[in-house]
Amino acid sequence: MLEQREPIDFSKQFLITTVVILAAFFALTGRFWYLQILKGDHFKKMAENNRVRVLPVPPARGILFDRNGLMLVNSRPSFNLYVIPDDVQDWDLLKEQLTRLLDMEPDLIERRLAQKKASPFQPLPIKLDITSEELGRLETFKYMMPGVYIEVSPQRNYPLGPVAPHVIGYLGEITPEQLKSGKYPECRLGDYIGQWGLEKEYQKDLGGIKGGRYLEVDARGREVQVLGVQEPTAGNNLVTTLDWDLQKTAQEALQGRAGAVVALDPRSGEVLAMASSPAFDPSTFTRKLTAKDWQTLLSDPLKPFQNRAIQGQYPPGSTYKMVVALAALEEGLVTPETTFYCNGTFLFGNRRFSCWRKGGHGSVNLHKAIVQSCDVYFYNVGLRLGVDRLARYAQYFGLGQPTGVALTSEKGGLIPTSLWKLKRYKAPWHPGETVSLSIGQGYNLVTPLQMAVLTAALANGGKVYRPYLVKKLFSPQGRILKEFSPVQLRSLPVKAEHLYLIRKAMAGVVNEPGGTGYACRLWGITAAGKTGTAQVVGLGKKGGRDHAWFVAFAPLEDPKLAVAVLVEHGGHGGDAAAPIARKLFQAYFHLIPRGSGTGASSTEETPSGEENQTPPTPSVRPEEYRVD
Repeated sequence: MLEQREPIDFSKQFLITTVVILAAFFALTGRFWYLQILKGDHFKKMAENNRVRVLPVPPARGILFDRNGLMLVNSRPSFNLYVIPDDVQDWDLLKEQLTRLLDMEPDLIERRLAQKKASPFQPLPIKLDITSEELGRLETFKYMMPGVYIEVSPQRNYPLGPVAPHVIGYLGEITPEQLKSGKYPECRLGDYIGQWGLEKEYQKDLGGIKGGRYLEVDARGREVQVLGVQEPTAGNNLVTTLDWDLQKTAQEALQGRAGAVVALDPRSGEVLAMASSPAFDPSTFTRKLTAKDWQTLLSDPLKPFQNRAIQGQYPPGSTYKMVVALAALEEGLVTPETTFYCNGTFLFGNRRFSCWRKGGHGSVNLHKAIVQSCDVYFYNVGLRLGVDRLARYAQYFGLGQPTGVALTSEKGGLIPTSLWKLKRYKAPWHPGETVSLSIGQGYNLVTPLQMAVLTAALANGGKVYRPYLVKKLFSPQGRILKEFSPVQLRSLPVKAEHLYLIRKAMAGVVNEPGGTGYACRLWGITAAGKTGTAQVVGLGKKGGRDHAWFVAFAPLEDPKLAVAVLVEHGGHGGDAAAPIARKLFQAYFHLIPRGSGTGASSTEETPSGEENQTPPTPSVRPEEYRVD
């Protein structure tokens, strides 16, 4: 028989549940009463008056040094004025106050403040690098301007003045387009980044990582307390290949002229100097430029922003004759003893081509043709070669293409071929065009850097190096992060004895009487070079409007420096460009001009009583310069 269960007492459970619910209700009600009634004013004041604000702390940007450890670019403290839109209570009043306190156009202040809708919590830059007088006025009345704060950040400083501005570059405020690109996730409106040169190419290395200050601020944006600080990480430092003494010499030599100078170490491709004139002052960009300022800079007819060393494209003139001579030797079209007679003119069909020397050079062989730059000799040789074979040898040197140096907007120049003309102009190549081509005129276009690379390859025995500008990167603690090594692009497919003949003739250009580069003659070392005068289309030769070229290397027996000099509208290369190269050699090899005692420019380095002596040309055996 099944056992009968007792009925469940639901009334007791209901009573317990009810008591629990009522207890919880009264507890919550009591807590709400405490928070809303008893402490309501206190918490309302805290919610309205106190907020957390995160202010970025800019990092110190990396330092740039020359190859010898000389500081070229560092940073200094800069006081920058920002406004946090969410903290501003009266925009009209703020505009009136800033107009009174800042040395700044009211319209510009209004345009800055008009960007307030972008982000209410994002600091809005009003004026960067304010003066000490402005700082004093702002600090005095800052309590009356909610939302205004002053940030101390590193600003670029140039202790030696504008050093290689086209190489080092400059900083500029990040643009809206750059912000949207996603390449700069850590940046905000008003930040400065590298916009040109090495500053741009190594932005990630030099820029560092931002820190932050976590502040509690009241309703007027005033700091109540610092909640925490995240320290910024300084940028890495960069050692360039530049030699400051040589760079300074190049810049001073170009003062007042338009042109470019490039100096390379022919043993590695390191860029020891790169100067372009006219130049600009990079410190100009440490402040926020107005649209008028920008327009003034960009509309300058002398184009100071153009780096003529890599962007200027010019006919090479007679500096191209080394390529023509080397090609003819390699192809077996001439020997060192092959001669042509120059009477000052060259007839080809119904056209008459002139030599630069009206009376002619007489009987000319290879050596004399280079030393005295005889055009008629190269007219004959160029016709034997033809445009396409000539182009092939020019391309061995890297002409007609960018060198690969780590700078943006490098031009490649132009080395024409018959196929190029057919595609470009839908017309065949005419042999008469080769005549002009053979002396570096016609369609030929090169940059000064390309000619420096060419000269270095002749100097070092046929190695074509990629020019480079940075030796190493190291951390703020001194740890080396990366070192850069020479990159040999190719070896010239030419015989060592042919290179020797070209080098010997280039030495004659500078050191033999009648040589067109005699103005570069040195005592103590033997330089070798080649002059060039590039005709400017439409200007002719009147008024010295032709471009002046000079390329050279030294010492002859152990080359350590290769240079290319271009002076726009300078006239003859031997007159305008060779003396500049001479100054570079004097500076680099510490040659003291006679009678100065200071290393200043003079006509000779010769000791007293030896003015009329000609320095000997050292014997150079071909095997010393054989291509590896």
